[in-house]
Amino acid sequence: MKDNVKVGLLGLGTVGTGVVKIIQNHQEQLVHRVGCPVEVTKVLVKNMDKKRDVDLSKESLTLDPYDVINDPDVDVIVEVMGGIDETKQYLLDALNQKKHVVTANKDLVALYGSELLKAASENDCDFYYEASVAGGIPIIRGLADGLASDKIQKLMGIVNGTTNFILTKMHKEGMSYEVALKEAQDLGFAEADPTADVEGLDAARKMAILARLAFSMNIELEDVNVSGISTVSDSDLKHGQTLGYTMKLIGYADQSDERVEVSVQPTFLANNHPMASVNDEYNAVYVYGEAVGETMFYGPGAGSMPTATSIVSDLIAVVTNMRLGVNGKSISVPQFEKRLKSAEEKFAKYFIRLHVRDEVGSFSELTKLFSSNSISFEKILQLPLDKEGMAEIVIVTHKASMENYSQMLEQIKDLAVVHSVESFYRVEGEGAK
Repeated sequence: MKDNVKVGLLGLGTVGTGVVKIIQNHQEQLVHRVGCPVEVTKVLVKNMDKKRDVDLSKESLTLDPYDVINDPDVDVIVEVMGGIDETKQYLLDALNQKKHVVTANKDLVALYGSELLKAASENDCDFYYEASVAGGIPIIRGLADGLASDKIQKLMGIVNGTTNFILTKMHKEGMSYEVALKEAQDLGFAEADPTADVEGLDAARKMAILARLAFSMNIELEDVNVSGISTVSDSDLKHGQTLGYTMKLIGYADQSDERVEVSVQPTFLANNHPMASVNDEYNAVYVYGEAVGETMFYGPGAGSMPTATSIVSDLIAVVTNMRLGVNGKSISVPQFEKRLKSAEEKFAKYFIRLHVRDEVGSFSELTKLFSSNSISFEKILQLPLDKEGMAEIVIVTHKASMENYSQMLEQIKDLAVVHSVESFYRVEGEGAK
């Protein structure tokens, strides 16, 4: 049994710096928890001479990742450098040298998590990735350990803080999408190029990771249907408010009859849904288990210290396993063959906003089209437009299959009374009565 555990760090940005601070400042608690000191001894950096807010010797720093990976004294590799293909090779090389790995890299885990877990298992190593989803929220551990005895039926998640901040500003303060995005960038919640966030790709990567774990199927990123928030308008949000809904970018994963669906899309949540009140940069994941029923995990979804906290929690798990001699024993490969739902097996309610001719018979034409596709109305708003002879109609449907819904959307464009389909979104819950 080792007298101390040495950590090699790949990356020393804001999160890496947070990891070093927690390890150094909480050393007494760590020793009490795991039974031995934990020390960061080798760190990959981009600039050897940069001034840093942590106490590390010059000898512990390197520009070469393999100085960390090949160091015989390093027991655990903590990866916070980002990147995908090159980083994957670094971690595979580390695992093949019997070094345990902790990562916060959602892109890497979404694309190559199964491959890395397999390599870890073959080498009797741990591979932990709690910080790859929802920052400081322990959702990975919650699914893997806390709900391990249950059968997960559905996940709904606000797993991207940038889009949640933007939609909160639009909903609460009436900001336009462009102004809210600019504020998010000014505050550091959004990148200069926000595409991965606002178009839903970041959330899709996280939902692929969660669905893979929750359903024990090898869900890939390409299996996630994705749409983002860049086309959401203030008109959409106002009509949603009138009907008792709040807009969120929702990651959705559902399993029924041994088939799954995974998506990320702007969704109107009924105002009484617990996630409707999750605002600003906060994240939440709603989990439906067959036995436990409904649970929700809530907290900061990003930031250097919340993310670093999750990383160090994973590190504690690795060191505990080392002291017990059970590294690599908790890794499980997907149990079930992947079976995805077809469009006719996916059901949801939908919000549709149309501009139509304000004339006798227009609504009758719409009713016939919806009825022919087995779609019924739950709520309807009809409002005048400034354009002469035009009206706006907002419809919330009862549950319908995606196949019928998609077919109706194609057909509605050909109706002479319809000028344009302005928007359409998924709906969860009942809204206002």
